[in-house]
Amino acid sequence: MKTQRLQTKPRVAVCALRVQATDDKTRLMPAGTFHAPRGAAEGTGPWHLSAEHAQAIIRLAAARSTDIAIDYEHQTLYAEKNGQPAPAAGWVDPRSLEFRDDGLYGAIAWTAKARAAITPGPNGEPAEYLYLSPVFPYDANGVPLDLLHLALTNTPAIDEGAAQLAAARMAITHDVTNDAQEIDTVKREQLILTLGLAAEATEEQIDGAIAALKASAADAKALREALGAKDDAKPDEAVAALKASSATAAPDMTQFVPVAVYQETTQQLAALKANSNTAELDALIKEGLDDGRIPGQATADWLRVQGIAACKAHLEGAPSIAALKATQTQGKPPEGTKEKDGELSDTELAVCKAMNLTPEQYRAANPA
Repeated sequence: MKTQRLQTKPRVAVCALRVQATDDKTRLMPAGTFHAPRGAAEGTGPWHLSAEHAQAIIRLAAARSTDIAIDYEHQTLYAEKNGQPAPAAGWVDPRSLEFRDDGLYGAIAWTAKARAAITPGPNGEPAEYLYLSPVFPYDANGVPLDLLHLALTNTPAIDEGAAQLAAARMAITHDVTNDAQEIDTVKREQLILTLGLAAEATEEQIDGAIAALKASAADAKALREALGAKDDAKPDEAVAALKASSATAAPDMTQFVPVAVYQETTQQLAALKANSNTAELDALIKEGLDDGRIPGQATADWLRVQGIAACKAHLEGAPSIAALKATQTQGKPPEGTKEKDGELSDTELAVCKAMNLTPEQYRAANPA
């Protein structure tokens, strides 16, 4: 793509000519000074097409690798916005362009449907379409610079958004060779700035940025459709639609259970867990009393208060004291035997050592 720095922004316009279905060439753009019949994308003319200007357009067209499309109602420019197809009504052979006294002519291959639409009825009925509307960029002096595409229409005008799209396509996708005339209306620097790219951006980076914009537009369109928002809805309107849909959407109650059922189930699980822990704690204490790792009932009651984790920790660290199992007094001094007041027996001291307790802590847990 060859571009040249501009002093004015690209402008795109349309005009209208009576369409004629002939086997010869059809006039595509009038010669001399002409205006738009019902307004144009930017301004209403006047535009000026001379033989010299027409030859520049002919050279650009000859360098194209594709034919020049003719659609219906300029749908090619609106397809991305309204999502509707843009079927071709015909195709202009770009190498068939020639300038005549009254304008620029070219050979058109019409589709069968389009040919029927532009042909009057057998009894003089008017045709469905009367005008052929070319889309062309022009400079500050109103000189047409190229022929982008054409449309069958009865209202030959396009809005500003379509004009901007046509200008962007002219700027980045115009199919010309290096030997063709430069498109001096393409303001490349402005395009790069709009896309947020670096000044030295390559053509591949520009194409990638434009593709990303198209993908974002497609995602936004899908989101608006999902929310039921209008095509031209602003972000805050889309958010409002989302809130409204979430507020009115009825939940699938088959995916939920009543609160009372949930609470009852939770309470039952908690009770089962508590009973299981209590039974396990009772079994651990009994085992400790039997093998002497728990010296007496007072220690057993104390461990019961501490819980199952503390009981397990005590049993893992306490030695099994055979004397407590063997004596008939369960580790208590025989009747008639007294220890000194305030002192612990050897057995009790062994328990203190095993449990890492001080005598005072042991006496507090096992009062006489």
